[in-house]
Amino acid sequence: MKYSDEQRIAKIQVTTEKLLTYISRENITPERIFHEEPIQWAVTTPLYNIGEHVANLTAEFKQEHNTIPWVKIAGLRHRLVHHYEDTNWTVICAIIYDVLPKFLEELKQL
Repeated sequence: MKYSDEQRIAKIQVTTEKLLTYISRENITPERIFHEEPIQWAVTTPLYNIGEHVANLTAEFKQEHNTIPWVKIAGLRHRLVHHYEDTNWTVICAIIYDVLPKFLEELKQL
């Protein structure tokens, strides 16, 4: 199914909200992310989904909203999927705790 940019942004927003809610509700700390494989899977799967939707946004949409680092977001998905064994969990934690809340606010403005 082909989604519109608006549908993709809505899906990205919902996925981001669900991930942040899960992190909060389950008291997921960076320490748990570093050491618990089920938590690693639980936090990276939504990041894959976000990256996949971002990769499929139109070039025009990404250019129109060029303050968001679309290439890096899609690149994260590629890195996680193709180089999962080399995942830098410090970077993932920074994304989850520092980047995603700000990203969610930017999405709400679109």
